[in-house]
Amino acid sequence: MSYTITVRELKERLDRGDKIFLLDVREPHEHSLAKIDGSVLIPLGSLPQSLDQLDRNAEIVAYCHRGMRSADAVGFLLQQGFSNVKNLIGGIDAWSVEIDPSVPRYR
Repeated sequence: MSYTITVRELKERLDRGDKIFLLDVREPHEHSLAKIDGSVLIPLGSLPQSLDQLDRNAEIVAYCHRGMRSADAVGFLLQQGFSNVKNLIGGIDAWSVEIDPSVPRYR
């Protein structure tokens, strides 16, 4: 099973109406700069205390700025018994470049 998804695959799935829980694991100041509509912010550092906010049966796609922190989040969630989790390759930066240029890019 693949634990990654590309921004194009995610966009196609969202456009089809697939139920996907978008988990933003960045910090609040990053979330305020740019976000994918419908995502829920739970910073990576507070993820262990926030597991009760996640549905173990839902498909979860985690994202961050470029994909490193969200890869850590996916690994952690898998260790906690979540089975349907994916990392958004390239993060919100790739989303801005390939899917929605109205989402601001930042460093």
